[in-house]
Amino acid sequence: MSTASDARFWDRTSSKYAAGKIADQAGYERTLERTLSLLKPTDRVLELGSGTGTTAMRLAGSVQTYLATDISRQMIAIAEEKYAAEPISGLAFRTATAEMITSEDGSFNAILGFNYLHLVRDLPGTLRQIHALLAADGLFVSKTPCVGDMNPLIQLVLPIMRGFGLAPYAGVFKTRDLNKLISAAGFDIVATENHATKGDDNRPYIIARKR
Repeated sequence: MSTASDARFWDRTSSKYAAGKIADQAGYERTLERTLSLLKPTDRVLELGSGTGTTAMRLAGSVQTYLATDISRQMIAIAEEKYAAEPISGLAFRTATAEMITSEDGSFNAILGFNYLHLVRDLPGTLRQIHALLAADGLFVSKTPCVGDMNPLIQLVLPIMRGFGLAPYAGVFKTRDLNKLISAAGFDIVATENHATKGDDNRPYIIARKR
């Protein structure tokens, strides 16, 4: 299993993913509102793991530029279809990982990663890359399923599903572990929030500022 196999998984499931409904729409709206409150009209924003572009289409109109990226070419193709039907100034889509973004793209005032960090194979390395891509005092905003805090049965089932090609790679860690990794990469944690409509869905919304 590799990053390439992960990309193939998301390519295969892109149409089903695009047709799926958001499980907690109210929680998603809360996340969008909170994120918008952190962004300024002059900001240059990078979104990692943007999927089919739903979030990018909602946020991009409020900032100067918005680069939405995903490992899956098919996910980006669907996002570009949405963009063609409803163009937004400053928004661009690209098939890429964090490691593929270079200094030629400039620095970003905010980097977003929603339902993304648990899918990264080298989490410490990716967090360091995110830190490097941010401008001084830039924000990294994430919302991540922390499988280590969930039902232990999920942790047992995931490897089996991966073995049958029914799931991509997914890292298992707790919220406290994720916070430590983000801090170790050079960030100060500004806030850790729960945006779930009911209870705690173990997907902490974390706001971190580059030191």
